[in-house]
Amino acid sequence: MNLLDELRTHRLLAIVRGPDPAAALTAVLTLAESGVALVEVSLTSADALGIIRRARAALGPDFGLGAGTVLSADDARAAVEAGAGFLVTPAVAPSVTEAARLGLPVLAGALTPTEVVQADSAGATAVKLFPASLGGPDYLGALRDPFPGTAFVPVGGVDADGARRYLDRGAVAVGVGSPLLGDAVRGGDQAALRERAATFLAAVRQ
Repeated sequence: MNLLDELRTHRLLAIVRGPDPAAALTAVLTLAESGVALVEVSLTSADALGIIRRARAALGPDFGLGAGTVLSADDARAAVEAGAGFLVTPAVAPSVTEAARLGLPVLAGALTPTEVVQADSAGATAVKLFPASLGGPDYLGALRDPFPGTAFVPVGGVDADGARRYLDRGAVAVGVGSPLLGDAVRGGDQAALRERAATFLAAVRQ
């Protein structure tokens, strides 16, 4: 998949992380049914690889399903084998260079200018600005000046109002976890998840 094009088109990456594999899988499927086209399953989730396998089987080969919190080269390979179409990391880790070696798109975590350069040099498709809440939209705007060619995806503390502000400051997309998922990954209300998904989709499409 062309991750950068997908990020620019859909502008929202949902981050699923939770202790209940069945609930997490249901949340992934609910997000897909609600029109969220890019979903990341964090490897810190219980049975994350199993969730990815089952979600891939249910959603088909073309859905934008990825693995997150991918740190090691072994994790990168395992995620690909499970069916991840892209990888997301919280930092510039060995998984970034392994993803590049495998020809897989990767959203690499970075916060400082030095880390942005390292992520770009390691072959990142885009930079996950994390945790974005430390600097907010103004910090993203400051980074855009020296790195006009870098695609940034802020993650961490992004709510629906903040999503719009980050996009207005030059983000190609935003990544959202708990403000979107809420308690759905612990067996919570899927109807409420659908409502939150609609709210976020409306925010990023303005």
